[in-house]
Amino acid sequence: MTQLESTSTDIYLVRYGIVPEVARFGNDSPELPARGTAVVVETDRGLQMGMVLERLKPHFDPAKDSETEFKLIRTATDRDLESALELTRECEAAFPQWCARISQWNLNLELIDLEWTLDRQKLILYVICDRGPDSTKLALQAAAGGYGVVEVQPVSSTGLVTIPQSSCGSGGGGCGSGGGGCGH
Repeated sequence: MTQLESTSTDIYLVRYGIVPEVARFGNDSPELPARGTAVVVETDRGLQMGMVLERLKPHFDPAKDSETEFKLIRTATDRDLESALELTRECEAAFPQWCARISQWNLNLELIDLEWTLDRQKLILYVICDRGPDSTKLALQAAAGGYGVVEVQPVSSTGLVTIPQSSCGSGGGGCGSGGGGCGH
């Protein structure tokens, strides 16, 4: 890690999340983490672990006039790394239970992974499915079941599904036809 002085907000590209996303993160601190450094970042989901990909040169940032909505909080400490590992273990242990719930609730989607935010404020369920009735039902069932704050994140073969598309179960293969999830 380089300890150079920073005169303004540095912009970093950081990869974060179990199903990886890459975004721009502002860093106001004088700490300038190098490529490959594990960092704690603030995203729209809460605190998450990330990996620095690149510090953008100010003259090279194509989106420099836009606001950076995410924050690079700090280089990950040993305690952060231990917490992240423990949360991963918890998610692995909880995976079969979430698959059983999805099956019991008769939802047409496949759970492929789950993760806790580092601050343990939100559980993210990654499912193969378009945004639609079944992903909404899963979020509602989780809330009604008292499972805390649960975010359902649909995923397709090309990555995260962010724009509403056709609903689950509307024909065309989609949600329940994947091979690596819970199976109904």
